[in-house]
Amino acid sequence: MSESEDHTDPAKLPLDAWHRAQGARMVPFAGYEMPIQYEGIVAEHEWTRSHAGLFDVSHMGQLLVSGEGAADALEALLPGDIAALKPGRLRYSLLLDGNGGILDDLMVTNVTAEGGEPTYYLVVNGATKWDDIAHLREHLPDEITLTHLEDQALLAVQGPEAETALRRVFRDAMGDLKFMQGTRFGFGDIDIGISRSGYTGEDGFELSLPAEHAETLAGRLCAEIEIKPIGLGARDSLRLEAGLPLYGHDLSPETDPVSAGLAFAIGKRRRAEGGFPGAERVLRLLEDGTDRLRVGLALEGRLPAREGARVFAGEIPVGEVTSGGFSPTLGHPVAMAYVARERAAQGTELEIEVRGKRLPARVTAMPFVPHKYYRGDK
Repeated sequence: MSESEDHTDPAKLPLDAWHRAQGARMVPFAGYEMPIQYEGIVAEHEWTRSHAGLFDVSHMGQLLVSGEGAADALEALLPGDIAALKPGRLRYSLLLDGNGGILDDLMVTNVTAEGGEPTYYLVVNGATKWDDIAHLREHLPDEITLTHLEDQALLAVQGPEAETALRRVFRDAMGDLKFMQGTRFGFGDIDIGISRSGYTGEDGFELSLPAEHAETLAGRLCAEIEIKPIGLGARDSLRLEAGLPLYGHDLSPETDPVSAGLAFAIGKRRRAEGGFPGAERVLRLLEDGTDRLRVGLALEGRLPAREGARVFAGEIPVGEVTSGGFSPTLGHPVAMAYVARERAAQGTELEIEVRGKRLPARVTAMPFVPHKYYRGDK
């Protein structure tokens, strides 16, 4: 999942004072003042890859969609197979407009209690959450209830030592979760929703809890030797290495799921039945292919290509970079770009224009750094 920048009247996170006490440098982002770094982006990036990082993602929108027929109502707006999602399971999905353009990417969890009415927990991007809420309110049937969990904080613990630290803190109360599963448990007086996924490519967890308890939990987590607070800077470099798109940069209403390489979010049954916004166009693109594709690019040297840089095949412009930066793990720059389909094959040699110079680049597989999600095979 992803966010976009917003520099107007930033709000404060529940952990604002805590971040500042940890030495964070704060910047406006997605309508909030957010920590961009504490001790340095590269150091925080490498710590997360080796140990575990705590990310405050409380700016994101946490929503509940509930009522009889909630799955069908969501399927009228999302291309995923929501009806088949069992309680305690997560699914990545896309909020689409009538042309199949991406309004947002999000996570959906079936949190229906045994014997209770169907209920789904959605996590949407911070910069788009108010538009998402308005879109959902407009298009969900009157009998479906949409609740914005404004008083909930959201923390993510990511890295190879995340599970070790969390099991010590929570005394195994979180159960035997695997990738894309979630549950709830009590931690003292704190009711915590936990899921196992993330935005770094590492094994990790997200913790949803009342904002009033966020500082207590953040302090307790960072008391563990494996965990340090990590800022937005490293979050961005980690997700780039993981080949994960950022909404407002790699995804927008001008991009469709097929061009973006997100066709996996369109369920098999939905491909057969349609019935989601833009289905006619999206299903046609699945069948016929698209004019452009999101690809990974590996660059030589150390100079990174940033968003907006043009991509060339000889003297022919064939695309544009949407995300780029230096990869601390690989030791060279990487980028994501949309390029013409005929130039998208792995190994294709291209050039990127950076500061008036043409830098050699090669189309390469994503993720740039392999994902390490836990699927039960340890």
